[in-house]
Amino acid sequence: MEYFESHAHYDDRRFKHDREELLGELLPASGVSHIINIGCDVKSSEMSVRMADKYDYIYAAVGVHPHELYDMSSQTIEKLRKLSDHKKVVAIGEIGLDYHYDTHPREFQRFWFIQQLRLAEETGLPVVIHSREASQDTFDIIERSKVRRGSIHCYSGSAEMAKEYVKMGFHIGIGGVVTFPNAKKLVEVVEAIPLESILIETDCPYLAPAPNRGKRNDSANLKYVVEKIAEIKGVTAEKVAEITKKNAEKLFLK
Repeated sequence: MEYFESHAHYDDRRFKHDREELLGELLPASGVSHIINIGCDVKSSEMSVRMADKYDYIYAAVGVHPHELYDMSSQTIEKLRKLSDHKKVVAIGEIGLDYHYDTHPREFQRFWFIQQLRLAEETGLPVVIHSREASQDTFDIIERSKVRRGSIHCYSGSAEMAKEYVKMGFHIGIGGVVTFPNAKKLVEVVEAIPLESILIETDCPYLAPAPNRGKRNDSANLKYVVEKIAEIKGVTAEKVAEITKKNAEKLFLK
């Protein structure tokens, strides 16, 4: 089986000591055919582009996460615009809202989310959306925008809202949380939407699935996500891997 990793952070310091071994040998050997490395600020976006230059099977998303808006300005948007011209930049992200920690005022978060959605509109690139404890505001802002392609990463909303995102044209990112014993809500999401609207992801180094929960995550753990989705959908793991790979290729690479 081949797995398309739609959301990873291999620029993270937790990969400092074995990044080259993982990306150069171990992950391709475990069936990982593609990786989208996701930017969280200008620095990580630039590093994502450098990794995409170095490895054929890695692509980059560029954007500023709602936790990382400290130096956000129109100049930042211009830096992201310049990065988005790179041939292996395939999305604007990870962008969105995070009301869990309220690291930045909510109105400030909403303003810069809208500006980055406008950048996606202008570049024609899909988006990678982060939303934590901000489901309705995130949905409403996206609905008012012209963006209709992207991944709702690490989805945590309701099944009803997931169906509305799918109607708009978005894909739902499913990661290791779906394997957790208390993941009833996310299981309902997977049940409610078509397999053709699902992307698989790890969000590594975070959110390792069972049986590796609590450990550093990496894309080799996608197999556990695929197996759980297959169980929920009543299909083979091979089918889940194949269809989610096609979904990601269509969204990011065509």
